[in-house]
Amino acid sequence: MEEELKSKFDEFDKPVVIRRKLLPWWIKVFCWIFMIMGVCAVGSLITNLFVPSVNLSLYGFSADRAYSGTGLFIISVMLLKAFAAYSLWFEKPNAIMIAKIDAVVGIAICIASLFILPFSVGNGHFSLRLEILLLIPYYLKVNKIEYEWDNLETI
Repeated sequence: MEEELKSKFDEFDKPVVIRRKLLPWWIKVFCWIFMIMGVCAVGSLITNLFVPSVNLSLYGFSADRAYSGTGLFIISVMLLKAFAAYSLWFEKPNAIMIAKIDAVVGIAICIASLFILPFSVGNGHFSLRLEILLLIPYYLKVNKIEYEWDNLETI
């Protein structure tokens, strides 16, 4: 009886789709890079307890110590990127929102490093942050797949 009932409603079942297939290859590659970078960020915190100098750099900001204002800022941005990558790779329901926040924060930091950093460092040299050339397409692609991501059945 149960099999009869189930077979009548099988035609209405949605096919199960893996959300990860919505991501282009370059976002998949960066997911792994940023997940590894998140592990390295935590490792730099632990390493800096025993070693006096740990070199950190991201989006034009750099620090020699993990336990400085800039060092903690860089590590927190790395952890945000790692969390966004983890959420995308493991198909979490809120991954698109986290990825959009990650992209907007990254773009804002790139713009800040482009215009504010030259005056605060004192050398007056502007440096074009090439990361922004990947962050904008990243945001656009994530925004484009948001509807499908939110409306898919997962395994």
